[in-house]
Amino acid sequence: MHASLAATFLDWLAAWGRILHFAGYALAAALSPSTYVAATRAVAMRQIYFTAWQILLPFTLFTALFSLVVIEITLAAARAFDLTQYALELILRVLVLELIPLLTALFVALRSGAAIATEVALMRHSGELEAVEAAGTDLLRHELVPRVVAAALSVISLTVLNCALALGLAYVATYGFSPWGFAEFTRVVGKVFGAPILAGFALRAALFGAAVAVIPIAAG
Repeated sequence: MHASLAATFLDWLAAWGRILHFAGYALAAALSPSTYVAATRAVAMRQIYFTAWQILLPFTLFTALFSLVVIEITLAAARAFDLTQYALELILRVLVLELIPLLTALFVALRSGAAIATEVALMRHSGELEAVEAAGTDLLRHELVPRVVAAALSVISLTVLNCALALGLAYVATYGFSPWGFAEFTRVVGKVFGAPILAGFALRAALFGAAVAVIPIAAG
């Protein structure tokens, strides 16, 4: 029993070790200008099309509906407890900074993560990966790293786009279509989105995007 548990734990450590090793290599390759030749750019653009462009409209509509529900619930609760002055800040901190980045990463992972892992597994099963290596091409740099970069960019782009949409919806739900709330709205936005918060937001979005691609590719 103990031996079985120890073997399972060692296998788990080995699997995560491979994932972290690949993640480190992918980061180094992504920062190297020599990675971005015509072939890798084509792979990355194709991955962005499948990962972000194809789901842009349905995911944006879903995020808009989800944001409206969260905004209305927050505003109603704030009015009930006479905390209306804090409602907008709460919406920005919870919805824009936390929920939408996590929701985007989960949505892309569920839709594209399995597809990426399946594609890599099929390439391996069909011998395509071995053929690429036999031709003297760096497999990781020219086939796998572009997919990681593209998936990370897709998650970041969708996150930024839908966070901007949520900001607009929060303004309309709070002040209507009147321009008179713009001064207070920008003050609250400036208070919430300070430089450290924005840096953490960007880092979290990048890490979510990398995880969405690195884990399925390493598994595949």
